[in-house]
Amino acid sequence: MNRRRILALIGTAVAGLLIATALPSINPSPVTAQSNSTLLVSAAASLKEALDEIKPLYQQSKPTTNINYNFGASGALQQQIEQGAPADIFISAAKRQVDALEEKGLLLGGTRAIIAKNRLVLIVPKDVVGVTSFFNLKDAKIKKIAIGEPRSVPAGQYAEQVLQKLGILSDVKSKLVYANNVRQVLASVESGNADAGLVYVTDAKISNKVKVVVAADEKYHSAIIYPVAVLKSSKNADAAKDFVQFLSSSQAKAVLKKYGFILP
Repeated sequence: MNRRRILALIGTAVAGLLIATALPSINPSPVTAQSNSTLLVSAAASLKEALDEIKPLYQQSKPTTNINYNFGASGALQQQIEQGAPADIFISAAKRQVDALEEKGLLLGGTRAIIAKNRLVLIVPKDVVGVTSFFNLKDAKIKKIAIGEPRSVPAGQYAEQVLQKLGILSDVKSKLVYANNVRQVLASVESGNADAGLVYVTDAKISNKVKVVVAADEKYHSAIIYPVAVLKSSKNADAAKDFVQFLSSSQAKAVLKKYGFILP
């Protein structure tokens, strides 16, 4: 009986060792599971093509970081963030919106930077002739002028500043039609729903349906800059800071320059 009991105990011990040895290979590594992160970047609509091209360049070296974009008017994105909408990074087409978030303590300290600059231009449909300056906007043949809504669209704010400085805002006020973002302004001119519009040079560059009449003198409007910052509410702050840093890399700068942005 003693011999049988000893053999039984040995068998049980061996089986236990086999099970214990097999268990680690069944459970996934917690380190691998935690290494993946997703970033939501709320960005000015005028950056769409450039950021879409920058994304795969970044993911070549950081394949476990997924980037999602939320494009729109800078003012609208600012309001979304203030109201608690999730976002890790904010890129505005103007200083004012980022200043507002910073004043409310919504930015992560030390993460703010300028990634690009831009120019404001007057555009018309490609087949239009006879429009050579901003002063032609007063002409009877120009019935609709598209600009962004100045309260929420930086391009609209810059446009209004230029028209005011040139002394023609009151003359063309009744012709102005307002869009929710700068890409809607571009689309209105492309379709012929507007006879002219004010957009960034980078927007005009991506369209073969419009032509640039003239660029606005930079002294007539606030500086057109693109500030970026990580939001304090980000659940992936380290990954967010890394992506913001990448936006100032030589690779990212080359893409921004390709689309017509001016490097800071």
